[in-house]
Amino acid sequence: MAGHSKWANIQHRKGKQDAIRSKMFSKLAKEITVAAKMGDPDPDKNPRLRLAVKAARAASMPKDVIDRAIKKSQAGDAADYTEIRYEGYGAGGIAIIVEAMTDNLNRTASNVRSYFTKAGGNLGQTGSVSHGFDRLGEISYPLSAGSADDVMLAAIEAGADDVVTDEDGHWIYCQVENLSAVSDALEKTLGESTESKLIWRPQTRTEVDLETAQKLMKLIDLLEEDDDVQTVTHNFDVPDDVAAKL
Repeated sequence: MAGHSKWANIQHRKGKQDAIRSKMFSKLAKEITVAAKMGDPDPDKNPRLRLAVKAARAASMPKDVIDRAIKKSQAGDAADYTEIRYEGYGAGGIAIIVEAMTDNLNRTASNVRSYFTKAGGNLGQTGSVSHGFDRLGEISYPLSAGSADDVMLAAIEAGADDVVTDEDGHWIYCQVENLSAVSDALEKTLGESTESKLIWRPQTRTEVDLETAQKLMKLIDLLEEDDDVQTVTHNFDVPDDVAAKL
């Protein structure tokens, strides 16, 4: 399997920090509301909601905001969101997967298509690029959680499939259906994780030049600034000499 990419975790966002934080909280709250509405409003009885709450806490979302998002799911006037995935190609033929949560499919589809076009890419059919990615659960820990060997042992005992350790931390991978169980088991041995989430992990990565990287970053910015877009995943890497010029 492809290794963890440091570049893949860099957030390409513009604007003031408070605006970025507000947008992130909004997207996390939407996931909490949808997870609670689809299942039980009690995180202990709803694995998806438990992971959503954990992600919110990791982002330092206030408890009262989390509680409001859960309560909103039980309100009769709560919006009905549809989860949808878009797949396409950015500059240089780079594969991009966009996951959205929307109450207006026409609006979201139109916006996402326009973003790809503006940044020199094109939107494809569902399945056009996802075959080059593996759908996995990813659990991250800081280096302070333990040595690479200790984390590897804990991960194997918890039921994980793969572990990657680099200068930024430990990255533990497991099957989608095992994410909640593995996350809970690791918490008992390593403490609370930095983040637990479902990801699309590229099977291979492509290095890009400066011009291509600039176009791709423009596309990612446009996508991530859209309120309907929850996650953006790609399969490109930026060499150090190119990154220094960005």
